[in-house]
Amino acid sequence: MDSPVGSVSALPRAAIGRGALLLGLWLALTLGDLSDLPVGIAAAGLATWVSLRLMPPQNARISPGGIAALSVRFFSQSVLAGIDVALRALNPRLPLKTGLVTYRSHLVDGVALNAFSTLASLLPGTLPASTDRRDAIVIHCLDVDEPVTADMGKDEALFTEAVGARRSHD
Repeated sequence: MDSPVGSVSALPRAAIGRGALLLGLWLALTLGDLSDLPVGIAAAGLATWVSLRLMPPQNARISPGGIAALSVRFFSQSVLAGIDVALRALNPRLPLKTGLVTYRSHLVDGVALNAFSTLASLLPGTLPASTDRRDAIVIHCLDVDEPVTADMGKDEALFTEAVGARRSHD
């Protein structure tokens, strides 16, 4: 049986994972210089404590297959969108129909929604700019006639599968 979100059983696992990641980051930044290891351990410990306070652990189920599918779609969308943006920049006859479109996300959690918006911001041609009064994502895009919201829906479904994010059922 899964424990509730933020439960005590998830805490040690999250603390060890985050601590190891932060200590690894410290070692990478210091190019593996072990003379500063005590300071690195203290910094990683403090950063782990702060991260656990600011973002309590959740029982997400990361799916390797979901991550692979999301990565393939993200890479292919990045290449296609990059080519589209380059063509529009180099050929003045190609239309620019810039504007804002609204995408109503089904993600429940604020952290997951923020991570999804960040991922979406990496694709050329679209930029999640804000949220509206109903917490829908307002996206600036180069061509409002493109299927931006449909693409966001596909991306969100893959993201949800990959990281085990919770979705509302509305």
